[in-house]
Amino acid sequence: MEAIASSLVEAVVSEMFHYLSDHVSSAHFNKFARKEKILSELKKWENLLLKINACLEDAEEKQSTSGFVKLWLRDLRDIAYDAEDIIDELAYEARRRQMKEDAGPSSSTHKMMRKYMSACCVNFNPSTLKFSTKVESKIKKLTARLEAAVAIKNDLSLVENDRGRRERVTERLRTSSLVESRVYGREKDKEVILDILMNDGDEGFGDIGMACIWGMPGVGKTTLAQLVYNDIKVESSFDLKIWVCVSEEFDVIRLTAIMLEAITSASWNSKDLNLLQVSLKEKLSGKKFLLVLDDVWNENYEQWEALCKPFIAGAAGSKILVTTRNVDTASIMAPCGTYHLRELADKDCLSLFTRHALGGSDFEGHPNLKPFGEEIVKKCSGLPLAAKTLGGLLRTKRNPDEWEDIMNSKIWDLPEKGNSILPALLLSYHHLPSHLKRCFSYCAIFPKDYEFDKEELIRLWKAEGFLHHTKRKKQMEDIGIEYFRDLWSRSFFQQSTINKNRYAMHDLINDLAQFVSKEICFFNNGDKLNDGVKLESSRHFSFLRHQYDVSKRFEMLSQMTSLRTLVALPIHMLPMAASSFLSNTVLQQFVPKLGCLRVLSLNGYCIDELPHRIGDLIHLRYLNLSRTSIKSLPESVGSLLNLQTLILHGCKNLTKLPQAIENLIDLCVLDLTDTHSLKEMPMQIGNLKNLKVLSKFIVQRDSGSGIKELKGLSHLRKEISIIGLENVVDTGEARDYVLKDKKKLEGLDLQWGHESFDHRDGENGLPVFNMLQPHQDINKVRVACYGGTKFPSWLGGSSMANIADINLSNCRNVMSLPALGRLPSLKKLSITGMNGVKRLDFEFFGDNLPSSKPFPVLEVLQFQNMSNWEYWCYPNNRPDEEDREFPNLRELMIHNCPKLYQKLPRYLPSLVKLNIKGCPNMAYSVMSLPSLLDLSIEDCNKMVPRSMVDLTSLTTLRIKRVPDLTCLPNVFEQFPGALKHLILSNCIGLTALWQKGNELELEPNELHCLASLEHLRIESCSELT
Repeated sequence: MEAIASSLVEAVVSEMFHYLSDHVSSAHFNKFARKEKILSELKKWENLLLKINACLEDAEEKQSTSGFVKLWLRDLRDIAYDAEDIIDELAYEARRRQMKEDAGPSSSTHKMMRKYMSACCVNFNPSTLKFSTKVESKIKKLTARLEAAVAIKNDLSLVENDRGRRERVTERLRTSSLVESRVYGREKDKEVILDILMNDGDEGFGDIGMACIWGMPGVGKTTLAQLVYNDIKVESSFDLKIWVCVSEEFDVIRLTAIMLEAITSASWNSKDLNLLQVSLKEKLSGKKFLLVLDDVWNENYEQWEALCKPFIAGAAGSKILVTTRNVDTASIMAPCGTYHLRELADKDCLSLFTRHALGGSDFEGHPNLKPFGEEIVKKCSGLPLAAKTLGGLLRTKRNPDEWEDIMNSKIWDLPEKGNSILPALLLSYHHLPSHLKRCFSYCAIFPKDYEFDKEELIRLWKAEGFLHHTKRKKQMEDIGIEYFRDLWSRSFFQQSTINKNRYAMHDLINDLAQFVSKEICFFNNGDKLNDGVKLESSRHFSFLRHQYDVSKRFEMLSQMTSLRTLVALPIHMLPMAASSFLSNTVLQQFVPKLGCLRVLSLNGYCIDELPHRIGDLIHLRYLNLSRTSIKSLPESVGSLLNLQTLILHGCKNLTKLPQAIENLIDLCVLDLTDTHSLKEMPMQIGNLKNLKVLSKFIVQRDSGSGIKELKGLSHLRKEISIIGLENVVDTGEARDYVLKDKKKLEGLDLQWGHESFDHRDGENGLPVFNMLQPHQDINKVRVACYGGTKFPSWLGGSSMANIADINLSNCRNVMSLPALGRLPSLKKLSITGMNGVKRLDFEFFGDNLPSSKPFPVLEVLQFQNMSNWEYWCYPNNRPDEEDREFPNLRELMIHNCPKLYQKLPRYLPSLVKLNIKGCPNMAYSVMSLPSLLDLSIEDCNKMVPRSMVDLTSLTTLRIKRVPDLTCLPNVFEQFPGALKHLILSNCIGLTALWQKGNELELEPNELHCLASLEHLRIESCSELT
């Protein structure tokens, strides 16, 4: 286990080598290093690291038997981390000097940098005349450490391997034979796979059918394949069965030889692929075969295609069954026949556990062990491999104390030679490339059951330097997405069952992360530290936020001098979550001394200011102060030249940003969501060319940031709110602003001021709005308080074909709506407070285009507070025309439209929910709504249901404050039989519930017509007796 866990050392050293090489090869850094006479030392580092890297494979193998090798690897890991820190300090100083030089001695930027950088960096403290002797000393000391490491390498007789590193793991002994005498909970899964194998569909290669069982490690893929392989139906359906355990190395020659050995029971040692494949083709010719390829990792389609060539000789109906933990492998090998194997149900997992622990399927004879056994099985989380391993461990133990000890232990403490769950998971980890090893092991900062956001994790990876540019020059965020998806496809991450936008690690996977990153990642929940924890070696520290966090809890930070990560969890807080209180000592004394810090997240604390010394943290790349009480940031923030992410989400007291923020040229994320007290932006924010997320931009009239500042921010993505557009008084300024080039921008929120704004802005409103046309890939547009009399043509134009969500609110001077019916992707439309609109005419539906239906995919339509809206003109003025507008509308809401009298469209075939409120002049019309489930009518005098014959699916009916309602329609002939919920409230004219023929009555024995009714509520209907 230690050998595999130490592969993180290889990852760190390998990444450090690339990090050093990238900087030394940089012309800018190279020039700086030559000037400071340190380039030769850095070149020496490269050579020494090459020698060390070449023998890491041998060291990993020998450390399990040599404590000296183990210590050497641990020291080497620390050397690599320290080297990264030094290179980062050098790069910072090179950039600082370059920025100062570019700014010029008389510029405001130069003066600002001199003011805010001259006294920064307690741990670095460079001079403008001579490079810090402290850093020079660090370089020489690290050179000596590297030279000593190479010397010790020679003393330890470690062998260099110049042919490249090979992955070596303990081979799992697996066959087609069932080891377990009984398998639990896989009956349905077995039937699904059998159906796939027995049917003629799902061809994968020629006439050979393909099926794939995909799932996380330990879930029982091999066991299920064994069940199917040995089933009597399979025995009688195939002429030939072959089982091959593929494992990591997808060697076509080796696999072909194994197949021949399985068929002939003879050894095939030839390395001639052509000879082997000719022989295999002969053996398969005319036979219906079943081939099981167990534990496949290969993602190379060419290798897969080469392996499959002899299979075409088989008879029709032949099948290949693959098991894999990698979804990409599954998609390559069986794109149409992949089956995702889920975890076992609790009762089946418990039965499997007790079979191995007690020899039976329950706790009969051992009731005192049942509470512990049930808790242990919960730790298995439905993984049969975990249940079997833990059950086997307890098979000879009957003392409850022993069971309790196992219940409270870590899964990775299990012995390796029991074929325990941990080696199976370590196999997956060991298979990862070095960059993914670091990304995964970093996730040890998350406790079990913690759900994390993909985007946030990628930002953390980026801040830690785990993401690397490729030859294709992809954006770092896109590289991070690839890394994340790779880990997810290998089952290291799984999607949350509650929130599909969040992810989590299975408990066993979390144990794996904790194991491989021990001494590096440290999660603290206030528990006592484990013996042997070396705080000085810790690089990443996370903790669960308590309501009151006193300084004593963080005293250990004084020993964590090399700490790179300090994160309060959870990172994502609910909007109404209570704030916590953090001792001022932590912020003022402990944090500024963490000179290597790259990630700092203190979100959710009642912090109202940051110390000025925050500027000393020159390595800092990620700063999260969301939902704090911060009022402003110190100007020393401008010294954080490496800062990439600044999150101020929900800082409701924030009133200003520091002017020095313009220095943060690496800043990619500036999250200002829900910062309602912030009224202005710093000048020159347009200099931040790398910004990708700018959630809020405030336009200022007289000084500060004009809209032209956004022109050069071409990398913007996600959503942006542009506030204060009434301050654009010079339309020439708007013409300079281009949104069309922002291809990654998903959402655009345009605000001309608060709802109380005086909307007499007709002259400048439209020209400004016209110049705000986004890229054609925009998905969401919101417009608030626009003061013009009409919308720009682009809002309903053909170039906006990808818009799915439009919200128009409080644009009170607008007289007509744009041609939104044309938009082919529009799914949600909300129109609020448009007091100037009297009718929805043909233009709204798309100018009565004969070639297509208006609003072809619209699902949600909402009208609110339309005080002058009277009617809508349907295409061809035919409101009863079927199969025209709104063919996919599922939800229609009309609230507070007092003058509206026009009837609704008669035919809405997909409508599920209809909500009408505050429309006293709207009359009820007989509509064909076959899909309607929920009907709500409130404050509508004339909306009296006369017939419900076409509301066949209705399950919920609410009628409130409809004074003209005297009774409901004939219960026998017209009332929907599926009705479950009926609510009548404040209907003062209601005298009877039902109309029976010409009479207003219903006998008690006739209530069987409402057999589905579950909830009946009648309140404040004074005339009903």
